[in-house]
Amino acid sequence: MQKIIIGLSIVSTILLQADNNSSLEKRVESLEKALKANREKILEDKMKKAMSSSDSFNQKSFNPDISLILDGSAVSRDISNDKYEGYSIDGFSEEADEIPFHKNRGFNFNYAELGMHSDVGPYFTSDAIFHLHPDEFEIEEAYLTTKKLPANLDMKMGKFRSGFGRINAIHQHAQHFSSQPLVYEAMLGVEGLNDAGVGLHWVAPTDNYLMVGAEAMQGTNELSFGKSSENNLYIGYLKSGFDLGENMALLTGASFASGKTEDNQDSKLYGGELTVKYTLDSYSNLNWQSEYLYRDRDDVKQGGYYTQLIYKRDSNWEFGARYGALNKNAKNQPDDLKKYSAIISYSPFEFSKIRLQATQDKSKSFGGKRKTENEVLLEFLVETGSHGAHAF
Repeated sequence: MQKIIIGLSIVSTILLQADNNSSLEKRVESLEKALKANREKILEDKMKKAMSSSDSFNQKSFNPDISLILDGSAVSRDISNDKYEGYSIDGFSEEADEIPFHKNRGFNFNYAELGMHSDVGPYFTSDAIFHLHPDEFEIEEAYLTTKKLPANLDMKMGKFRSGFGRINAIHQHAQHFSSQPLVYEAMLGVEGLNDAGVGLHWVAPTDNYLMVGAEAMQGTNELSFGKSSENNLYIGYLKSGFDLGENMALLTGASFASGKTEDNQDSKLYGGELTVKYTLDSYSNLNWQSEYLYRDRDDVKQGGYYTQLIYKRDSNWEFGARYGALNKNAKNQPDDLKKYSAIISYSPFEFSKIRLQATQDKSKSFGGKRKTENEVLLEFLVETGSHGAHAF
């Protein structure tokens, strides 16, 4: 605005050369007064803006971003509900962990996820995610994250999903498939490593992405750890990403977790991950993702993996296939536990999703007898409000 007024004053001065001196002096005086008034107005506006943007004075800055996600499904399965609730995975779990998603044949309201995010002054952000199931309310995550630590460091404190592995930190609705990979289901359960604790992350100041993370958590996950009388779970991971040419990006990482079981025995979990994303055009890509987990729990060594390929077309469609196996088991236990899944996902717009998934699962026993489970499910997801982006 100041530049406009100054420009007008110059043009006016040139045009007024033919006018008499008295008239010119009056016009120049008028322009000077207008310029002075405008400067004072600009200064006043800046002061008001500074006051209103201050965390000490602006109440709006304390209002959190709120999101709501609704998830429901229709399931066809050749195993009755009562048998399915009591399934086991030989050598890994004697009885099924909690089943919060797609539990029943027929219709399921899986959950409503309420999320909140807000700045807390200049130094922290807060996040809280609540799951509302038909018969329970649970705190999925609730934590603070620092914003201004030096040397590219940040810290997380509260209850949160660990950064262990490729998908542990990603919520169910943001994953490519409606169900977990078999190896996660067998070793970590549906909750994964989600616990109270503290985490520290460092991002290297390099052109390529390099992040190192360390976490100390309570260790309540019963499938791999479980001693919760004191904090006993310690996790570390290294993740790196870089471009391979103009159209291809690669993300790789290694993770390690060490803790105690309920019987106070040592338990160690190792993970390796690889994701390759090939961009076909502005809206389509191929995403190949694989992960291997290896566990040494009370001197019993077990392992498993999954690999999946996703083709995303025009931002609306996804087509995917996944193969998972538990290929190393305890003595006298089967090592041919496998699971196959295929999925078609359609997003009419950014905040809704319809997923059709078919699964053949050869890993489970029902009533003490191994049986192949066949399942087809149709899942509906709707997101409203302000929701953060997810990792690719």
